[in-house]
Amino acid sequence: MVNVKNGVDNIEKYKEILEGKRIGLITNPTGVDKNLKSTIDILNEKFNLVALYSPEHGVRGDIQAGVKIDNYIDEKTGIPVWSLYGSSKKMSKEMLEDIDILIFDIQDVGARFYTYLYTLTYAMEACNEFDKKIIVLDRINPIGRNIEGNILNGEYSSFVGKYPLPTRYGLTIGEFANYINIEYKINCDLSIVKVEGWSGEYYDETDLVWVPPSPNMPTIDTAIAYIGTTIFEGTNISEGRGTTKPFEVIGAPWMNNIDVISKMQSYNLEGVKVRPIYFTPTFSKYKDELCKGIAIHIVDRKKFEVFNFGIRLLKVINDTHKEEFEYIKPFTESGKPFIDLIFGGDELREEKLTAEEIINKAIKENEIFVKNIEKYYMY
Repeated sequence: MVNVKNGVDNIEKYKEILEGKRIGLITNPTGVDKNLKSTIDILNEKFNLVALYSPEHGVRGDIQAGVKIDNYIDEKTGIPVWSLYGSSKKMSKEMLEDIDILIFDIQDVGARFYTYLYTLTYAMEACNEFDKKIIVLDRINPIGRNIEGNILNGEYSSFVGKYPLPTRYGLTIGEFANYINIEYKINCDLSIVKVEGWSGEYYDETDLVWVPPSPNMPTIDTAIAYIGTTIFEGTNISEGRGTTKPFEVIGAPWMNNIDVISKMQSYNLEGVKVRPIYFTPTFSKYKDELCKGIAIHIVDRKKFEVFNFGIRLLKVINDTHKEEFEYIKPFTESGKPFIDLIFGGDELREEKLTAEEIINKAIKENEIFVKNIEKYYMY
């Protein structure tokens, strides 16, 4: 097991920069040090913490996906909390006028569609606009350095995918910030408090304790499966919300799960096993309805190509359930179907490419992406 320190564990190295400054903090329950002490408490005790900023799910992590958040006062500290997941996701001048330095400390999961990434980049843009310094307390990428999936088409930029990244991009949150700051010319005053001891291991191969980054991200295997099964959020298939295994089980009341499993097994995909499962979600799609589905068991992470698995699974379900399967109608301001925003293009929904063509195209795109990001690796 690898001994790792995240950025917050090394914050003393920035003591001279932080002392005497008014500090704002973007965080959530994953913002803890190695002893699970909250970054909020650490900064509040050692420095002058004057403002908190809430991403999706809230500073304390008590709010479900997609639920808008209002400004409020943090009950424990009495510090005002500004919402970054309400009527506006961008930081205004008013939000930043009482601080000198903005700190970001949130555990990402390594997926392009995880909204914390864009909470960070919007904050970087605001810091550049309003002349504030931003410090990212880096954290490891919990699912390692592997890169998978198609590159997002810029026409489908949204809060679940703003930049041309692959689905699984293999960077830490600090490396991501540095990459975006330079390549997309945000040009903010950015510093990164580095991780120590990490060289690409999965989270549970380190001595760090997993704190769920969001309510439906209970384990590392969830985070891995998430790369492949999040596309079902854009369909009338349950992605397992409302169960104890979100993103590791998918299904619907009308699904012939035995037929789907038989076809998936014919691909002989490595690193994963599937079995039939029957579940009743307690919330989200098909609440209180019995669903026939598929349980996904990751048996070898190094061999499991999760993006490829997800694409093939969706295609199989679509092909075998033409009358029942549907893509959810647009519910975004852009008018684009949610599946297109998650996938990063319309090739999947419009069936412009076969599963094999999507997978091969992604492999070629990622060869170029890897060459572009290698210089941003810090570990």
